[in-house]
Amino acid sequence: MPKISLDTLWEQAAAEVQSRGTEGAEDDGEETSSERSVFLMGSKAAGKTSILLRCLDRDEPSKPTLALEYTFGRRARGHNTPKDIAHLWELGGGASLSDLVQIPITPVSIRSLSVILILDLSKPNALWGTMEKLLQAALAQLEKVFSQARQAQKAKPGAKHQTPVHSGTRVLPKDYPDRELVSPFPVPLLIIGSKYDIFQEFDSDKKKVVSKALRFVAHYYAASLIFTSIKSESQMSKTKSFFSHLAFGLDRGKTVSCDSTKPLIIPAGSDSFSQIGSPPTTDVDISSLHVKNPKDLWKKVYERVFPQENTSEQRELKDPAKDPQYSEPQIDSMRAQKDQELEQYKRDSAKSWKGLELET
Repeated sequence: MPKISLDTLWEQAAAEVQSRGTEGAEDDGEETSSERSVFLMGSKAAGKTSILLRCLDRDEPSKPTLALEYTFGRRARGHNTPKDIAHLWELGGGASLSDLVQIPITPVSIRSLSVILILDLSKPNALWGTMEKLLQAALAQLEKVFSQARQAQKAKPGAKHQTPVHSGTRVLPKDYPDRELVSPFPVPLLIIGSKYDIFQEFDSDKKKVVSKALRFVAHYYAASLIFTSIKSESQMSKTKSFFSHLAFGLDRGKTVSCDSTKPLIIPAGSDSFSQIGSPPTTDVDISSLHVKNPKDLWKKVYERVFPQENTSEQRELKDPAKDPQYSEPQIDSMRAQKDQELEQYKRDSAKSWKGLELET
């Protein structure tokens, strides 16, 4: 009997539920609720949980995210109507646990998936490296999953009520700025710059480098970009509009702000490479930089201004139990005691085996 993985069982169950819901809606003509998935990832301790709770109007204290956590949000479209559901995944640990992107990004979730990348503006020396690694991990998983979904659909060409899987490439409107030059992220992407209350105190030239660099990255991926602070009600209100647009399909508003002296608010399609301009290079000679494309040029200039921190230690930290941010004194003390007892047991067992005389 062939072995069936849990992933396969989960995908089959989800497809069955979706199929039954579609059949029921066709039979009785009733309005059904929609389900979307949103995956949040970003800098370590950037306030991801706090932002999520505020966007969900949940008045509860935030706590450090342990590896990968799931929650959901619901919103009623009107009186006596089914509630729309948003499945929300949050990745903790910054870039150190990027391998876990394979859990929220699946052949089932990509049908209605959006990604939110939250970057800590108060730590620009770690920003680019974190952003690059997380986006690369998400892109690799998305490409893998889209390929799997297309193959699965080809294997069942006559499946009833089957929702088509798109090619993995977002099709932009014909009038999208720089349409031929950008490389759209496979699913809708929102980049949030957090801790703007600290960032706004930075030197104006440094703020300009960060702002323009993130504008370039966001436009390159056909993503939206917004700067925010949980200490500002007005900034969080605008952030919530962008979140609700992805989670529930609501209008995200028409406000646009590209001024680097103010919090950026740039919906996808509202910027252009000509408006962004070239990288600020007051102390950098562009001709001395060996780059293959504009994205590499922005990276080189950014890293000249903000040398990136060594993240090798973060990459090696795979066990959240050893992460200081998740410390629990009583539990850690008991764990240390049990570890000592285990080591002693191993030593005693080794001695007993060495002293054992085998009968001949």
